[in-house]
Amino acid sequence: MKTNCNNKFSFNILALVLLAFFISGCMGNTGSKKPEDGRISGEQATSQKTTASYYDFEDVLVPMELSIVKNRTVVVSTPGFTSGILTLKGRVKRQSLFHFFNNNMQKDNWTIVSQIKSPGATIMVFQKPSRTSVITIREEQMYTYVEVGVAPTVLGGTGLSETNLVE
Repeated sequence: MKTNCNNKFSFNILALVLLAFFISGCMGNTGSKKPEDGRISGEQATSQKTTASYYDFEDVLVPMELSIVKNRTVVVSTPGFTSGILTLKGRVKRQSLFHFFNNNMQKDNWTIVSQIKSPGATIMVFQKPSRTSVITIREEQMYTYVEVGVAPTVLGGTGLSETNLVE
């Protein structure tokens, strides 16, 4: 008889914990400080319609029409650096996404290195002093897929990145 009582007690505790997670997730982060670089966030976002957001990479803006494809996304964060591939999908025209990334990457101080347009895909390469970003846009039957890759810049074929060098 005691195990039945313990099972009910355990079930009630588990239900309370799940309810607490659900409530905290619904409340979310309602306000945050304005970043030093002037990006809109928190309270300012409520007064303006948010059309884009920063996900794992703090300087790669992504349109809100795109959602993350979790099973095709790999992002690794270390102190001072985040790299990986962020895969997204949505019902957005490839040309529209090309213009979006072309404009916003430059606003976030990325330099255009190369752009390739083909019937099946658009590839955009951007660079900052210590890292490189490659954005691939592919239109498929139902969705347009975007892969945003960010990695340390490799110096002259040595296999060493600028972030790993110690002087």
